[in-house]
Amino acid sequence: MRYESRHLFFAIVLMPLPRLPCVKTNVVEMEEELEKQLLIDVARLDSEGETLEGEVDIIDLEEEFVHPFGGVRYRLKVQTFGTELVVQGHLEQDFDLTCSRCDQDFDTTIKVDDFCVSYEISEKTEFVDLTADARESIILALPTYPLCDEDCPGLEQKVEKPADDRWSALDGLKVD
Repeated sequence: MRYESRHLFFAIVLMPLPRLPCVKTNVVEMEEELEKQLLIDVARLDSEGETLEGEVDIIDLEEEFVHPFGGVRYRLKVQTFGTELVVQGHLEQDFDLTCSRCDQDFDTTIKVDDFCVSYEISEKTEFVDLTADARESIILALPTYPLCDEDCPGLEQKVEKPADDRWSALDGLKVD
């Protein structure tokens, strides 16, 4: 028994540790990653709540017909109520979309006026990350079928009817 437990111990110790992709070794990489997050410093919040405004680049889509540009502009009211952090406000993001009717690119601003989320916090909570919820709200507000204009006529369709000579013989028929 003693030999088996020592053998097991050595097997565990000698196994190579997996490389963790989330560990940043470069300070610049860490700073760039933080710039792409919408973090709330809970310890710094005023007890009456605060209004936070700014812009952060958190939308990164690899879609053919949807291209975000600029960052997400936000105006948020953040307040704590006991062990709950409530965030509500306004989000907007500029996009280059492709019209689903005419296939032309156009720019538009997607706005979320009713952004509201709640997080459970404790005394140990230092930061709350709003990134995923803000990103999800913006993406869900994207139109299913984007239109460059409500009156967009769509693609110009040229429909040519094939000539059908079978009925032309009846055109000269006189009926009394």
